[in-house]
Amino acid sequence: MKEFAYIHEEGKIPSTLREVPFLHSFPEDHLDDILHASAIVECEPGDVIIEEGKRESRIYILLAGEVEVMKDDESISTIAKAGEIFGELAVVNDDARSASVVALTRTFCLAVDQKFLQLIKPRDSNPSFYAALYEFVARVTAKRLHHTSLELAKVERELEELKEQHQLA
Repeated sequence: MKEFAYIHEEGKIPSTLREVPFLHSFPEDHLDDILHASAIVECEPGDVIIEEGKRESRIYILLAGEVEVMKDDESISTIAKAGEIFGELAVVNDDARSASVVALTRTFCLAVDQKFLQLIKPRDSNPSFYAALYEFVARVTAKRLHHTSLELAKVERELEELKEQHQLA
């Protein structure tokens, strides 16, 4: 895994990053601060981007590639859509990572360092910035919970069908 400081011209956000939904949550004047607290991470297949159980302060935005989310060494999902974020809950809750994230293909991510961001934009004096951050994380979490609920309902229906088939046999 290689990491490069993200350097950009102040006030000039590249068009590719303007398309990232996470960055849409912030007013123009906050985007420079986010990018100053960021790095580009380049991963080869098999590279561990996030390790379950570790503490770190980064939110990752997938720019290109595909990653696998693993819990207790079992795959629970893949992320392949540019602009998707991962690693946000542990950062917001200041918890250890609840799952690992491993690159499946050559992958590029924008890694936003939350601790560094707090140094340059303290929470106490920047409530609107953190409100936008937490609102976005809440929307992502709600979307993922909705998807999980639909999957659980599907599995529950399949289980009921199997029970009925078993009773008839």
